[in-house]
Amino acid sequence: MQRIIRSQDFTAERPWGAQDIAQMDGTSVRLHWTDQPYIWHVNDGEEVFAVMQGQVVMHWREAGEAKQALLQAGDIFHAGVGCEHVAHPQGEARILVIEKAGSV
Repeated sequence: MQRIIRSQDFTAERPWGAQDIAQMDGTSVRLHWTDQPYIWHVNDGEEVFAVMQGQVVMHWREAGEAKQALLQAGDIFHAGVGCEHVAHPQGEARILVIEKAGSV
């Protein structure tokens, strides 16, 4: 089965609503729409976070120190195992998230 997903056309009914794209060997690929920050969290494994549209300020803690970076369309954030982080979109954003299925 093939699909073309035009991320710019996706809008969810609530912040961080998602469209499931694929489940592969325990890994989920989902497209999220949001205009609100998420919550500080640690995933159950690694996470790849790719900004498809919009801008997101990603905050994370490294060795107890707070850090942040502005991610723009095309930018990717990799959260390694145990990385505490939170995403703050600047207006509307569409984000492709690849992570262990069922992770926070």
